[in-house]
Amino acid sequence: MKGGLQVTQTEELEIIGQEEDTQKDKFLTFVLGKESYGIEIKNVTEIIGIQPITEVPELPDYIRGIVNLRGKIIPVVDMRLRFKKQFRDYNERTCIIVVNIRNASVGLIVDSVSEVIGIQEEDIVSPPDMNQGLSNKYIKGIAKVESEVKLLLDCNELLSKDEFKNLENIQ
Repeated sequence: MKGGLQVTQTEELEIIGQEEDTQKDKFLTFVLGKESYGIEIKNVTEIIGIQPITEVPELPDYIRGIVNLRGKIIPVVDMRLRFKKQFRDYNERTCIIVVNIRNASVGLIVDSVSEVIGIQEEDIVSPPDMNQGLSNKYIKGIAKVESEVKLLLDCNELLSKDEFKNLENIQ
């Protein structure tokens, strides 16, 4: 039953399919320094303000620690440090984007969240093949949105399998 109405399994699958369609080509955009990034909205669970972070020893510096989100322990990754940018003190615009990576919740600390935008496939190009600087494994594509460029990230590539295993142990 959904909303007091009897719903068949076929109808429920259609509803789920429609919900997925509304998320297709939608990206949550955020800022790190002067760059704009986007992640597929289907990976985003919620956006929260910066919270007290408990440090966990012997993790890489970009994994800042863990936060307690309504009783659930969530590891948080500072995206500036992950992308080898200079650390910046957190302020009232700093946010944690909680995303689902390999069926686990991980918080991504960003300078600020911008908006949810629709980006059509034809407006996305593959990243250039460069072997220096930011590793292209994180970048799924580059979007042209009006006069701006947005780097679209692949959430599943933000952490290696080994890094992810370490995080699973602290959850």
